[in-house]
Amino acid sequence: MTDSAQARAAGHDLVDLVYEAVAGGVTLVQLREKNMPAREFLDLVLRVSTAVALKVPVLVNDRVDVYLAAREMGARVAGVHVGQGDLPVASVRALVGPRAIVGLSASTEDQLYAASVRSAGVDYVGIGALHPTTSKKDAPEPLGHARMAELIALSGLPAVAIGGVGQDDLPLLRASGARGGAVVSAICGAADPREAARALAAAWAADAEVTA
Repeated sequence: MTDSAQARAAGHDLVDLVYEAVAGGVTLVQLREKNMPAREFLDLVLRVSTAVALKVPVLVNDRVDVYLAAREMGARVAGVHVGQGDLPVASVRALVGPRAIVGLSASTEDQLYAASVRSAGVDYVGIGALHPTTSKKDAPEPLGHARMAELIALSGLPAVAIGGVGQDDLPLLRASGARGGAVVSAICGAADPREAARALAAAWAADAEVTA
C-alpha cells in the first residue's frame, strides 16, 4: 500500500518508488491516499497504472469513484479495496462489475463471516491490524500473531495480513495460511525501495520458526 507523505519524506517520487518496488518483487499495488484530492489521486492512479499495471494488479483504496474514472479513461486498474466504514461491499460490487477485484478490511469473526457471504461480492479480506500502525489513524486494535492466525483459519476467503507488517512477520504469516502481507512503511519509508521489496519477498519465502 502506498503513502505519498512517507515516500516524500524518504526522498522518493511515488511513481518511481512503486516501479522499483515491483521490480524488487512486490506482487500487487494498492494505492491508498487518504488526504489527496480526487483529481490529484486520479492522476496518480493513471501514472502508476501506466508504470506497472502490465506487471502486477493495481488496486484503488476506498475511492470507488476514482477507480471508475481511471477505468473509464483506459487505465489498467484491477479493482478496489474498501474498509468497514466505506460503501457497503455489495454496492461496491454492483458499481465496479463482476470482473473487478474487491477487497475488504476485517478484524472480527462477524466481519469475516459477512464478507464470505456470496452476495457480498468480496474476493479477499485484509485482516488486521497485526501490530500498531501509524499509517492509518482509525486502525483497529492490534491482533498479534496468535489471533491473526485464528482469524485467517476462520476466513472463508483468501486473507492478507495488514497493519504494521514488517519483514520478520512474513514467514509466520505464510505459515498461518495468509496469502500475503500488506506493507506501507517497510517500502515507502525505505532508502532503497527495490532492495526493501527484495528482502520482503525473501522473508515471505523463508520458513517460519514457530516458538509458541
